[in-house]
Amino acid sequence: MSTTRRIHIRPAGDPVLVQGMRAIHEDLKLPAAFPPEVEAAAAKAAVNPRWPELDRSDIALVTIDPLGSMDLDQALHVERTAGGYRVHYAIADVAAFVSAGDPVDLEANRRGETLYGADAKIPLHPTVLSEGAVSLLPGQVRPALLWTIELDRSGESVAVDVRRAKVSSRARLDYAGVQQRIDAGAAEPMWSILREVGELRRQREFARGGVSLPLPEQEISVVDGRWQLAFRARLPIEDWNEQISLLIGMAAAQLMVQAKVGLLRTLPPPDPRALGRLRVTARVLGIGWPPGLDYPGFIRSLDPSNDAHVAMLTACTTVLRGAGYAAFDGTLPAQPMHSALAAQYTHATAPLRRLVDRYTGEVCLALCAKQPVPAWALAALPGLPATMQASGHRAGQYESAVLNLAEAAALAPRLGEVFDGAIVEVAHDDPARGTVIVRDPAVEAGVSGSTPLPLGADVRVSLVEADPLRRTTRFELAQ
Repeated sequence: MSTTRRIHIRPAGDPVLVQGMRAIHEDLKLPAAFPPEVEAAAAKAAVNPRWPELDRSDIALVTIDPLGSMDLDQALHVERTAGGYRVHYAIADVAAFVSAGDPVDLEANRRGETLYGADAKIPLHPTVLSEGAVSLLPGQVRPALLWTIELDRSGESVAVDVRRAKVSSRARLDYAGVQQRIDAGAAEPMWSILREVGELRRQREFARGGVSLPLPEQEISVVDGRWQLAFRARLPIEDWNEQISLLIGMAAAQLMVQAKVGLLRTLPPPDPRALGRLRVTARVLGIGWPPGLDYPGFIRSLDPSNDAHVAMLTACTTVLRGAGYAAFDGTLPAQPMHSALAAQYTHATAPLRRLVDRYTGEVCLALCAKQPVPAWALAALPGLPATMQASGHRAGQYESAVLNLAEAAALAPRLGEVFDGAIVEVAHDDPARGTVIVRDPAVEAGVSGSTPLPLGADVRVSLVEADPLRRTTRFELAQ
């Protein structure tokens, strides 16, 4: 589903990073520390949550996130049943601590979402909440929105429920650690069940015509004071867990669509003209695209370890643009679908990191309880699309700036060196300019030549610019 690169950065106190990050904050006018009144309100809220009556701390929930994460939005448990599977998915209950119009709420509405980059992040909520009292940390009883979804043997949802409950996570796990245990045959039985459910859900996604672009993920680390970059393969456990999150988002959307009130995450269908251009690109790259094979099927045929296929995947991002949010009350949006999922979908699983999820959770709680949607949530719906669009734009700028800083810092000592790479994009207005992927170190940057660039071809490129202060990296085709 994602159409952007993901960035995985390990903390570092390198002076270049510190100076560069300071410049990014200034250039993008990013939020600084929380105002004292917000921190004070958060500290007070942390010790005064609104506890639900229902106690489901008996469920053996666990969290699984990137290593070192403390803002834990979700905890899950999956089990087999006589008819298929049962998914328990607990989501941190921000509204048990934050009230509409209080200082924490107003500041969260200004920020929109957590920004991640380098050795720091700019959180949506003060950390006394997001990494403390609200976070689903292990061994702690927490208020949560507990989703329970019954699936049949094919992975199709047959019953959905969400209600407030006390929960307690048993463990804080990370993707790499769990994957290692799975590969070694030493993982707990639940992970085998999660694999079954994840693969069934992925099959259903394929059948619907959903599409995901498996672009390379960049990971940045600092070893002995020197920046290092690499492309990281996505772990199977990440895909299975993502399918559970998507399951919740689609269940939430279904509840809201049936009641004709709520907010959807939407993506328009690909423009047929854009698909036509992609077929031309496939021919240029020498990649077969049979006439009877649809766009999702073609994407699934591509191999992200093949440079020509990476060039094709990069070109495919152009047809998955225009994502947004649509609020509604009484009349459904004219275009309610998320075309990459081939389903109706909403953001509901990350309220510690994304503002909109708190509101969609409240709508779904009310609908499941057959109660009116709270007035504070209903009143906020019309303004949320613009708030989230602005914060998403800012997050994209921030991610790109951090990546550009890291790439320039890693390559600054290597000006003039020649690298192996592959041309993954050629500019429409100037075929002698484009984008090259260098795999060692893992860099994606601008490249130019004296003649049209050979899209998808392996090339040798010379590093002619790497300026961390300007966050620019540039190559030229080697002579």
